[in-house]
Amino acid sequence: MRKAIPVDNVFKPKPSQAELRVDATTRAAQAIISEEVNARDAKTERLRAARLALEATEEPPVQKISAKKKTRRKR
Repeated sequence: MRKAIPVDNVFKPKPSQAELRVDATTRAAQAIISEEVNARDAKTERLRAARLALEATEEPPVQKISAKKKTRRKR
């Protein structure tokens, strides 16, 4: 009798040791980058919420009406 050939291993070449190391390095780098992105986004949201809370409690700035400046005559 013949052995049954597993369908998922028919045309799948095994990666070399170098490819395994590169893949591990890539996964580690992507994990670090995604952590940094998440931390940056969290900080941005926290700062935005603090700014909006501060702006909500502050009074709107009053615009000062400036007096006309006198121009100097040329002689």
